[in-house]
Amino acid sequence: MTSTTTGLPDRYRPLDQVAPDEQTPTGVIRSWRARDRVLNRDVLLRVHTPGGPAAREWIARALTAGGLATPALAMVYDAAEGTGGSGPGGAAYVVNEWIEGTRLSDRLADGPLSERDARGVVRRLAEGVAEAHRVGLAVGGLTPEHVVLRSGGLVGLLSVPAATGTVQGDIAALGALLELCLTGARSDLPGSPPPAIGSPDLAALVRRARSDDPATGLSSANTLVRLLADRPRTNPQELVEEPVRLRRQGLPPVPGSPAAAARPEFAEDDDLDLGETFSTDPAYAAADTAAPTTARRRLAVVGLPLLALALVVAIGWWFGSSVLSVAGNVDEIKGSTPSVSAPAAGAPAAGSSAAPSAPVPGATLPVAGAAIYNPFGDGEPENDNDIPATVDGNPATGWSTVTYRGSAAFGNLKPGVGVLLDLGADQPLAGVTVQTSTPGATVEIRTGGGPTAGPDAFTVSASGPLTGRDDLAFTTPVTTRYVLVWLTGLVPADGGFSADITEVSVTAAG
Repeated sequence: MTSTTTGLPDRYRPLDQVAPDEQTPTGVIRSWRARDRVLNRDVLLRVHTPGGPAAREWIARALTAGGLATPALAMVYDAAEGTGGSGPGGAAYVVNEWIEGTRLSDRLADGPLSERDARGVVRRLAEGVAEAHRVGLAVGGLTPEHVVLRSGGLVGLLSVPAATGTVQGDIAALGALLELCLTGARSDLPGSPPPAIGSPDLAALVRRARSDDPATGLSSANTLVRLLADRPRTNPQELVEEPVRLRRQGLPPVPGSPAAAARPEFAEDDDLDLGETFSTDPAYAAADTAAPTTARRRLAVVGLPLLALALVVAIGWWFGSSVLSVAGNVDEIKGSTPSVSAPAAGAPAAGSSAAPSAPVPGATLPVAGAAIYNPFGDGEPENDNDIPATVDGNPATGWSTVTYRGSAAFGNLKPGVGVLLDLGADQPLAGVTVQTSTPGATVEIRTGGGPTAGPDAFTVSASGPLTGRDDLAFTTPVTTRYVLVWLTGLVPADGGFSADITEVSVTAAG
């Protein structure tokens, strides 16, 4: 059965129109928030009139988008071409995921974003666009009215795909969004003065995203993702996709020589850095050959005495270590020095390395290293630099997760994050002691695996809620090199959810 009002299946009940009518070369698209009566959920319903052949290209693009699975782009649930005309079945439609959150346009009405937030928003959006480009789909519709800031720091694009789009148009639109996030203004609008971007590297990145010159523009959305993930640079010329190799021209001329006089930056009273041996100026290479005689004379005056001194030191060392030691062995009188007895059974012989002693049961084992373990992260740091404080012996210092919104289960973004301990070698373990200042958080102690292994490669040896200081004993001793303290649940904090670990110690088994 179809709705006689919209020509759509009766399954979707329009609630309210959420965007102005969009005029396209093939017709008009209207966007509605609608209710899916079958699955009892809200969806974004977009209706193209007329249907039939006029909407065929748009529906084909929507079906391509239906194969994508990225949080940055609204999923496509349903799409149909319709039959044309104005009666029942006379409209094509695409049903998208309904994304809750704050429109970027509404957020920017309060002012621009910080550089960190702007990088994060556009980078996450560019990741989704890059995934669409990988399957041959230009997304389109990349405007602040269609970008939604979701909970947990995620970003989503409504109305996927737009009626039309191009790959280069998507990249240029991402550059415009980056500029808008940083400044609250856009320079691509008629009569708009170029807004000032404080970061030179981001200003250069915006220009490159908008450039249609293959020599200076961005080659792909993936390039934009990579450059936004890089640390900020101070020199916009560093925003290149390939390294620039400089030509080696030789060492600077000797101070005081005619060549140095021709190059004032190498005056005699200057501090020379002989490590900087690369130049792009061909004139420098010519100047370096101007006074070879003077350079060789100075090398002889300074270098020969140093060489002679080195020879004297070498001969003295050889004489002391070889001749005198032989004489000492000849002059040694039998019985004048204590004799060396044979080692007792089981003891290491003299000169051999002693076997490592077995750990004392119940003793705290030394930790060779600690690192963040965040296989489900989005690339942003999770206070990584604080991880060493979990094994520094001081419970007053420690490491904390970032604050997540919406759910104690890491904002429903990932199953956990933790601290990976490296004991340096396999050790028999009886358990782990964990200290925290956030009672109520839940944790698993996993063993085995390694720095590059997934969570399933580790065995859960103990688990439970944290109360402050908790001795998590293993049911049976475990021999392993790696121990993962895996946080699985957070506690309320600062309007969201987080947890910390202030100290971890590992107990040896007998």
